Amino acid sequence: VQLQASGGGLAQPGGSLRLSCAVSGVFSYGWQIGWFRQAPGKEREGVSCISGYGGDKYYADSVKGRFTISRDDAKNLIYLQMNRLTAEDSAVYYCATIPRTVVRPVSGMCNDHRAIPYWGAGTQVTVSS
Repeated sequence: VQLQASGGGLAQPGGSLRLSCAVSGVFSYGWQIGWFRQAPGKEREGVSCISGYGGDKYYADSVKGRFTISRDDAKNLIYLQMNRLTAEDSAVYYCATIPRTVVRPVSGMCNDHRAIPYWGAGTQVTVSS
């Protein structure tokens, strides 16, 4: 399985961006996917994770009410809609996944990035006026 994040860029405070995670090598349906971010000098943190069938979603407290995760398995894409961006959202954003055979709650996936084996290259998000 391979993943590629895209859609990052420069946004103004209060603005929006939509990130996309393209999954290749497998049919994304059934694969639990997460979005993570890492700012300079900070540890990588889980932002949002979605279950393999889309029924469960987890959001970090810092993004609740502002970010929305979704998936379109017909296109093998997972999205992260980011609204009301702040400077604190500036980071490199990564998407990642765990094997379909691994059963974990979405919160567990998002809170333990070290246990995740598959990562895509990140996309830079910069929020600045």
